[in-house]
Amino acid sequence: MNRLSAILPVGQVLVDVDASSKKRVFEHAGLLFENHHSIARATVTDNLFARERLGSTGLGHGVAIPHGRIKGLKNPLAAVIRLSQPIPFDAPDDEPVNLLIFLLVPEAATQRHLEILSEIAELLSDRELRERLKTETDAVKVHEMIERWQPLKSVA
Repeated sequence: MNRLSAILPVGQVLVDVDASSKKRVFEHAGLLFENHHSIARATVTDNLFARERLGSTGLGHGVAIPHGRIKGLKNPLAAVIRLSQPIPFDAPDDEPVNLLIFLLVPEAATQRHLEILSEIAELLSDRELRERLKTETDAVKVHEMIERWQPLKSVA
Protein backbone atom coordinates (compact mmCIF):
# COMPACT_ATOMS: atom_id res chain seq x y z
CA MET A 1 0.00 0.00 0.00
CA ASN A 2 1.26 3.47 -0.85
CA ARG A 3 0.90 6.51 1.42
CA LEU A 4 -1.88 8.07 -0.67
CA SER A 5 -4.14 5.02 -0.75
CA ALA A 6 -3.78 4.69 3.03
CA ILE A 7 -5.57 8.06 3.47
CA LEU A 8 -7.90 7.94 0.44
CA PRO A 9 -11.23 6.15 0.97
CA VAL A 10 -13.05 5.16 -2.22
CA GLY A 11 -15.89 7.56 -1.29
CA GLN A 12 -13.49 10.47 -1.68
CA VAL A 13 -12.76 9.77 -5.34
CA LEU A 14 -15.09 11.68 -7.65
CA VAL A 15 -15.09 11.67 -11.45
CA ASP A 16 -16.80 13.95 -13.97
CA VAL A 17 -17.34 16.74 -11.46
CA ASP A 18 -18.73 19.91 -13.00
CA ALA A 19 -16.65 22.85 -11.74
CA SER A 20 -15.87 25.86 -13.90
CA SER A 21 -13.04 27.41 -11.86
CA LYS A 22 -10.43 26.83 -9.17
CA LYS A 23 -12.81 28.44 -6.67
CA ARG A 24 -15.63 26.03 -7.58
CA VAL A 25 -13.47 22.90 -7.38
CA PHE A 26 -12.03 24.03 -4.02
CA GLU A 27 -15.62 24.56 -2.77
CA HIS A 28 -16.47 21.06 -4.00
CA ALA A 29 -13.49 19.64 -2.09
CA GLY A 30 -14.53 21.65 0.98
CA LEU A 31 -18.01 20.14 0.85
CA LEU A 32 -16.54 16.64 0.44
CA PHE A 33 -14.29 17.00 3.51
CA GLU A 34 -17.13 18.62 5.47
CA ASN A 35 -19.51 15.75 4.69
CA HIS A 36 -16.99 12.97 5.32
CA HIS A 37 -14.88 14.43 8.15
CA SER A 38 -16.91 17.28 9.69
CA ILE A 39 -14.29 19.90 8.76
CA ALA A 40 -16.00 23.20 7.96
CA ARG A 41 -15.92 23.70 4.19
CA ALA A 42 -14.80 27.33 4.66
CA THR A 43 -11.79 26.10 6.66
CA VAL A 44 -10.84 23.77 3.82
CA THR A 45 -11.28 26.31 1.03
CA ASP A 46 -9.54 29.10 3.00
CA ASN A 47 -6.52 26.88 3.67
CA LEU A 48 -6.34 25.65 0.06
CA PHE A 49 -6.44 29.24 -1.23
CA ALA A 50 -3.87 30.38 1.36
CA ARG A 51 -1.45 27.74 0.03
CA GLU A 52 -2.33 28.56 -3.58
CA ARG A 53 -1.41 32.24 -3.02
CA LEU A 54 2.17 31.08 -2.34
CA GLY A 55 2.29 29.55 -5.81
CA SER A 56 0.17 27.31 -7.99
CA THR A 57 -0.09 23.67 -6.94
CA GLY A 58 -0.58 22.79 -10.62
CA LEU A 59 2.20 20.43 -11.71
CA GLY A 60 1.61 20.51 -15.45
CA HIS A 61 0.21 17.78 -17.73
CA GLY A 62 -3.33 18.64 -16.53
CA VAL A 63 -2.80 17.68 -12.87
CA ALA A 64 -2.61 19.55 -9.55
CA ILE A 65 -2.06 18.73 -5.87
CA PRO A 66 -3.91 21.39 -3.87
CA HIS A 67 -3.01 21.01 -0.21
CA GLY A 68 -3.37 22.81 3.08
CA ARG A 69 -2.69 22.63 6.80
CA ILE A 70 -5.76 22.30 9.01
CA LYS A 71 -5.71 23.28 12.68
CA GLY A 72 -7.03 20.48 14.89
CA LEU A 73 -6.68 17.77 12.22
CA LYS A 74 -5.09 14.62 13.67
CA ASN A 75 -4.18 12.69 10.51
CA PRO A 76 -3.69 13.52 6.82
CA LEU A 77 -6.72 13.24 4.53
CA ALA A 78 -6.93 12.99 0.75
CA ALA A 79 -9.51 13.26 -2.01
CA VAL A 80 -9.35 12.92 -5.78
CA ILE A 81 -11.55 15.04 -8.01
CA ARG A 82 -11.57 14.60 -11.76
CA LEU A 83 -13.36 17.36 -13.63
CA SER A 84 -15.62 16.89 -16.63
CA GLN A 85 -13.92 19.92 -18.26
CA PRO A 86 -10.37 21.18 -17.56
CA ILE A 87 -10.00 24.55 -15.81
CA PRO A 88 -7.24 27.19 -15.83
CA PHE A 89 -4.84 26.59 -12.93
CA ASP A 90 -1.67 28.63 -13.49
CA ALA A 91 0.32 25.44 -13.99
CA PRO A 92 3.96 25.78 -15.13
CA ASP A 93 3.06 24.52 -18.65
CA ASP A 94 -0.11 26.71 -18.78
CA GLU A 95 -2.15 23.56 -19.47
CA PRO A 96 -5.61 23.52 -17.85
CA VAL A 97 -6.16 20.98 -15.06
CA ASN A 98 -8.78 18.24 -14.84
CA LEU A 99 -7.23 15.86 -12.26
CA LEU A 100 -6.75 17.15 -8.71
CA ILE A 101 -5.46 15.23 -5.72
CA PHE A 102 -6.31 17.14 -2.55
CA LEU A 103 -4.25 16.68 0.59
CA LEU A 104 -5.12 18.07 4.03
CA VAL A 105 -2.56 17.70 6.80
CA PRO A 106 -2.39 18.63 10.49
CA GLU A 107 -1.19 22.17 11.17
CA ALA A 108 2.13 20.95 12.57
CA ALA A 109 2.68 18.31 9.86
CA THR A 110 6.30 17.65 9.10
CA GLN A 111 8.15 14.87 7.29
CA ARG A 112 5.08 12.68 6.72
CA HIS A 113 3.35 15.54 4.86
CA LEU A 114 6.35 15.94 2.56
CA GLU A 115 6.59 12.19 1.99
CA ILE A 116 2.92 11.99 0.96
CA LEU A 117 3.27 14.99 -1.38
CA SER A 118 6.42 13.49 -2.88
CA GLU A 119 4.69 10.16 -3.45
CA ILE A 120 1.67 11.84 -5.09
CA ALA A 121 4.04 13.75 -7.40
CA GLU A 122 5.80 10.48 -8.25
CA LEU A 123 2.49 8.78 -9.01
CA LEU A 124 1.44 11.66 -11.28
CA SER A 125 4.79 11.62 -13.09
CA ASP A 126 3.94 8.14 -14.46
CA ARG A 127 2.62 9.28 -17.85
CA GLU A 128 0.63 6.14 -18.65
CA LEU A 129 -1.03 6.00 -15.22
CA ARG A 130 -1.69 9.75 -15.23
CA GLU A 131 -3.51 9.52 -18.56
CA ARG A 132 -5.58 6.54 -17.37
CA LEU A 133 -6.53 8.45 -14.19
CA LYS A 134 -7.57 11.42 -16.34
CA THR A 135 -9.87 9.34 -18.58
CA GLU A 136 -11.30 6.49 -16.44
CA THR A 137 -15.04 7.07 -15.97
CA ASP A 138 -15.50 4.80 -12.94
CA ALA A 139 -14.44 6.29 -9.58
CA VAL A 140 -13.92 2.83 -8.06
CA LYS A 141 -11.49 1.94 -10.87
CA VAL A 142 -9.64 5.24 -10.35
CA HIS A 143 -9.29 4.34 -6.67
CA GLU A 144 -8.08 0.83 -7.56
CA MET A 145 -5.41 2.24 -9.92
CA ILE A 146 -4.12 4.49 -7.13
CA GLU A 147 -4.27 1.64 -4.61
CA ARG A 148 -2.29 -0.73 -6.86
CA TRP A 149 0.42 1.81 -7.70
CA GLN A 150 3.76 1.32 -5.94
CA PRO A 151 6.42 4.02 -5.55
CA LEU A 152 9.97 3.30 -6.63
CA LYS A 153 12.02 2.00 -3.76
CA SER A 154 14.96 4.25 -3.00
CA VAL A 155 18.36 2.56 -2.86
CA ALA A 156 20.07 3.80 0.29
